[in-house]
Amino acid sequence: VAQASGFTLAKGQVLKTSHLNRLLEQAEGTDFDELMNISTLRSMTQADLASVAALERESYVFPWSDQIFADCLRVGYHCVVVETGEGLGGYAVLSMGAGEAHLLNLCIAERLRRQGVGRELLLSVLRHARDRGIRDAFLEVRRSNKGATALYHELGFECVGQRRGYYQAHEGREDALVYRLELGALG
Repeated sequence: VAQASGFTLAKGQVLKTSHLNRLLEQAEGTDFDELMNISTLRSMTQADLASVAALERESYVFPWSDQIFADCLRVGYHCVVVETGEGLGGYAVLSMGAGEAHLLNLCIAERLRRQGVGRELLLSVLRHARDRGIRDAFLEVRRSNKGATALYHELGFECVGQRRGYYQAHEGREDALVYRLELGALG
């Protein structure tokens, strides 16, 4: 049994990267705007915080506070936004350190969901981490979030554990599933 980022990995667990590697290779050199028919993927700025926090509140029953987003920018996390002609379309927050990346938040505006925008935003932040020598990417997701878990499986993430009672829920707490993707083998 190995410990990583505060949870247990099963001994001998094989983490597949071939599927994600193929997806990333296909996406390399592809214009992000063309892939998603959007205007811009760019770094989040202080000026975006009100719109980011508003989208967070629209999307989640238990949203991050405005201050959490401000703190993520202040400490230098990789924060990006999807900007469309209709305004903010989504955002992602990724921390990196000690050879690991941790996807802290990824949110897509309802009008853009199930159109591949979240997939491409996730691939973009994974490429960013990989290109900086990060070996592994981790994330937590609500057990009830079937759309997100399907996406993570499609991209080659492996469920490596759970965090009991990690998320606030209407009736108490909800478990988080912990996912890992090995990026080190990616070209």
